[in-house]
Amino acid sequence: MTERPARILVVEDDGDTRLALGMRLRASGFEILEAGDTDGAVTVARRERPDLILLDLGLPGGGGFVVMERLSADPGLDDMPVVVLSARDPESAAGPSLAAGAIAYLEKVVDNRRLLATIREGLARSRTAVS
Repeated sequence: MTERPARILVVEDDGDTRLALGMRLRASGFEILEAGDTDGAVTVARRERPDLILLDLGLPGGGGFVVMERLSADPGLDDMPVVVLSARDPESAAGPSLAAGAIAYLEKVVDNRRLLATIREGLARSRTAVS
């Protein structure tokens, strides 16, 4: 039996950036789900149960921190790995992102190898926790 590809929810309000990230990740064998705002991110996460969320902080409807807050308050989603990918200054945004539950903080524009390595590490940690 073949294992299904990991499903990644790309949460990004900029359509071009969301498209580019989706293309990069699909080319690496991942299945991609998409959302462009806070409510959409939580709705898709609840409905589709992705394996990992790649989350921008600057989103309409409250932002990435609100998404992480809602995920942690939901017993079915509270252990879902979140990688924050943001253009915000890492000096001021990385610490709060990790404190809010993200497993990693990456600064836009991120090198593809680093992005994929971080995603794979997050997926491996998540799968180990389930076993």
